[in-house]
Amino acid sequence: MRNFVILGGGYGGVTIANTLLKGQLPSDIRITMIDRLPYQTMKTEYYALAAGTASDVELRVPYPVHPNLSIKYGEVMSVDLENKQIIMTNDDPVSYDQLVIALGCTDRFHGIPGAEEFACTIQSMKAVRQTYRELNDIRPYGNVNIVGGGLSGVEIAAELRESRPDLNISLIDRGSRVLSAFPPKMSGYVEKWFHEHEVQTLSHITITSLEQGVIHTLGDDIISDATVWTAGIQPVELVQKLNVPKDVQGRVLLNSYYQIPEYTEVFVCGDCASLPFAPSGQAAEGQGEQIAHIALAQWRGETPKLSPIKLKGTLGSLGKKAGFGMMGKRQVMGRVPRMLKSGVLWMSKHHFG
Repeated sequence: MRNFVILGGGYGGVTIANTLLKGQLPSDIRITMIDRLPYQTMKTEYYALAAGTASDVELRVPYPVHPNLSIKYGEVMSVDLENKQIIMTNDDPVSYDQLVIALGCTDRFHGIPGAEEFACTIQSMKAVRQTYRELNDIRPYGNVNIVGGGLSGVEIAAELRESRPDLNISLIDRGSRVLSAFPPKMSGYVEKWFHEHEVQTLSHITITSLEQGVIHTLGDDIISDATVWTAGIQPVELVQKLNVPKDVQGRVLLNSYYQIPEYTEVFVCGDCASLPFAPSGQAAEGQGEQIAHIALAQWRGETPKLSPIKLKGTLGSLGKKAGFGMMGKRQVMGRVPRMLKSGVLWMSKHHFG
């Protein structure tokens, strides 16, 4: 038997498994998926769990069940590329014939002293549960500061405002406006929503360090009962330690089939892969489908045929009643994009389930 191992049960990993199981698997192929959790989680909705507007169980999706798929739960320590083994914590190594690394991302703290120790985050289920407890234990009229004015920061600031109208919430960014990757008109719409809902936006803020209860900047100190860090991501530590070529963001450089050129039996999917667009669940799903089709074609002795990954757009929420997004080159703002996002999430959850 040949063991096709998928590291990570997130958007990319589950898409690969589902697509392979719908194809014509050779009789000698065994698929193994490894993850620390016994269910997939909707990571794009972690902001709602942190704010307290969604429950833990609402973000869980059962893994696929199939006789050709075995799922192993555990913590991966490292990958031995030379010996084709996955080194587990407190468990025996797992050997592979082909491997997909789809382990997602972790926070990037940019070397700012105290950021990792004193900020809470939303990049893992364990972290977001801790963030939920910290945010919802704050006394009334406490100060919450969210560092990073990108999509994650905007969504958690808006969701927290709906969950805790008593809190003083500020969104801190070193740039000139929130959502700097989006058109200025959309940033203006979000800024207006924040103004109307008493969320303060602080721009051109350079943070120098964090301590318990205070954010130090090049200007005045900022008092903070809780600081949420959404100011950057990077591949997980396991990928950081792989001795293979990477881009400036630390993502693994790949060939046209998403394989590590020096180890063509290893695919890399999602946030760990060097792709021509920003990391996202949608990108991981699109790449996951292609990796599955590549594997199926190669098993049949055929040359894989690929089309460019086409992303459908980006949608963000401002609480439960408003949203924003880009659908191609079209900007959408208001209630419609929020409804669209809810529909997309519902379809994704039920498709995977």
